Amino acid sequence: MIQFVSQSTQDTEALGSRVASVLKGQEEIAMFGDLGAGKTAFTRGLCAGLGIGEGVSSPTFAIVNAYDGKYPVYHFDMYRITCADDLFATGFYDYLGQGIIIIEWSENIEDELEPDCIRITIGKTDHENERIFTIEGLDAYADVIC
Repeated sequence: MIQFVSQSTQDTEALGSRVASVLKGQEEIAMFGDLGAGKTAFTRGLCAGLGIGEGVSSPTFAIVNAYDGKYPVYHFDMYRITCADDLFATGFYDYLGQGIIIIEWSENIEDELEPDCIRITIGKTDHENERIFTIEGLDAYADVIC
């Protein structure tokens, strides 16, 4: 398990970029955290690290945003997904194995996550902009990520 303390949006984006540097192109990244925790900022940084410079935003209403960079990236928002039928209707399963899958609000589909997915939990602290990132599944790359 890797832990990282971010002091700002810029720190969070830089962390995402460092994580991108160790990806192989087929990972499922499950993100857990409250509203405003920094899930989309992390995703912006990850996408920037893969050569995707503009237009990365939360797919809240679209459910999924697709980006082309070093690898294809499929960015899902599962906030409004409440059951397996809802998940199926998003086309989620069609994207598996097609590129990097980033899932915001993974709490809502936890039973459907791949057992070997990368799990990123973001917690807020008493300091307004500070976040604690706990990353599981990338332990071998701790020296690159932190």
